[in-house]
Amino acid sequence: MSTEIKKSVVAEMTHAELQRAEVQLREDLFRQRFQHHTGQLANPTKLRTTRRSLARVLTRLRADDLTSDATAPKES
Repeated sequence: MSTEIKKSVVAEMTHAELQRAEVQLREDLFRQRFQHHTGQLANPTKLRTTRRSLARVLTRLRADDLTSDATAPKES
């Protein structure tokens, strides 16, 4: 998976796809941090794009959770 995910792509993803993307991006970020600290990461800007993509995915997941909570009937 590419580490950069555009906002328009995130908007079209399903909940399951978003969860898979979150796991993949977290793994990519871990690997990139490790490579950066060992001097093996050729392009350090990948860290930024991966972090931003992860933030986009997490924001969308949170928004979906909030909308599903708002539409759920409240118990009295």
